[in-house]
Amino acid sequence: MNIILKQDVQNLGFKDDVVAVKNGYGRNYLIPHGMAVLATPSEVKQLEETLRQRAHREKAIVEEAQKTAEALKALELKITAKVGAGIKLFGSVTNMDLAAKLAESSFSIDKKFIQIIGGSVKSLGKYDATIRLHRDVIVNLVFDVVAQA
Repeated sequence: MNIILKQDVQNLGFKDDVVAVKNGYGRNYLIPHGMAVLATPSEVKQLEETLRQRAHREKAIVEEAQKTAEALKALELKITAKVGAGIKLFGSVTNMDLAAKLAESSFSIDKKFIQIIGGSVKSLGKYDATIRLHRDVIVNLVFDVVAQA
């Protein structure tokens, strides 16, 4: 079954992508939750017209995302956390903590667009995260987890 996504669906596709899914997943989950519509010929034609109109606006959005990506690459983030014995943290550092730290540095990025490589952080050290600013702009961010003084 081919469907048109109306919003980004993790591990499936981005908004306005035409993707093939199993019938049950499309009919019982994606379409009732408003995440997708059935890819009929009229819907596909309407999507093509919408994408044609959006192409010019999209270019400005991509340029803005690339400027933000350059600023993020130059940023040095240090997240402080409580440490137990050795280098083990009491809790963990997650994408929510990283989003809060970025907000302090005047970068408003939603936590669902941040992915820490290897999952949550449970010890001190340097770690990598990927931030998706746009479907075409993904930036790698290196951050340090340091002990709280």
